[in-house]
Amino acid sequence: MRKTSLDMVYELARKDKRIIFIGSDLGIGTLKQFKAELPDRYLMEGVSEANIVGIAAGLALEGKIVYINTIATFLTRRCFEQVALDLCLHNANVRLIGSGGGLVYAPLGPTHEAIDDIAIFRALPRMTIVAPADADEMRRLMPLTVDHSGPIYIRLGKGGDPIVTNDRVPFRIGKAILMRDGLDALIVSTGVMLKSALDAAAALTIKGIETAVLHMPTVKPFDTEAVVESAGRVPVIVSVEEHTVLGGLGSAVAEALAEANFDTPKRFKRMGLPDVSRTNTGRKPA
Repeated sequence: MRKTSLDMVYELARKDKRIIFIGSDLGIGTLKQFKAELPDRYLMEGVSEANIVGIAAGLALEGKIVYINTIATFLTRRCFEQVALDLCLHNANVRLIGSGGGLVYAPLGPTHEAIDDIAIFRALPRMTIVAPADADEMRRLMPLTVDHSGPIYIRLGKGGDPIVTNDRVPFRIGKAILMRDGLDALIVSTGVMLKSALDAAAALTIKGIETAVLHMPTVKPFDTEAVVESAGRVPVIVSVEEHTVLGGLGSAVAEALAEANFDTPKRFKRMGLPDVSRTNTGRKPA
């Protein structure tokens, strides 16, 4: 998925002189063709993400469209203030490509685990948040990011994710996609968790439970109408995400359901990472 997104940046940049790429301490050879052919629009900075966001903001305010790629936690936590002030308040056309959404970089420890990135950016005005499910969906998304107004956060999976989407329904930023219909339950997912949601729905069918699956490739702006419409037909709703249960997709779904004022009560469960903290010994902190 990451390779697809960066390859698309290169292809888009060849057609649009406004596009600039900035990487933060990425591996040698990343977008080497971009660097060779368009050196004046390719920057590889060191470990200085806050400064990179400032550079990108300045370029965007001069009419450029800037794509930044680095590890997701560095974009969301490390330079939160720069994103909030330099990008969001100015509605700057900067696209933040966050590698390693969720637990992809778990072997590197909690500094690299992007399990709260959606929650962090959902609070920011004018920020768009997208989380494609696979490389094919990423390919459909990227052209739409060029002329989209304002900053975008693009959440990447680990790469090599199975292809589960299709182009039967046109991809539109801000719109949900009903992947499967059913009247007994509804699973709402985002990003790479779509595969797990479809697998769960298939398993439930064997037990006689017909489960709808609503894919949310855009978490913000949130397609409340689609969630409420799908939830209105079922008694049970479950949200699934590779993110803390606080502030992410599940919270957005809960907000939509709470304000829907259904005539009949609904049962709802958020599935994600629990809000717990443990030391390396496995004991709870004193």
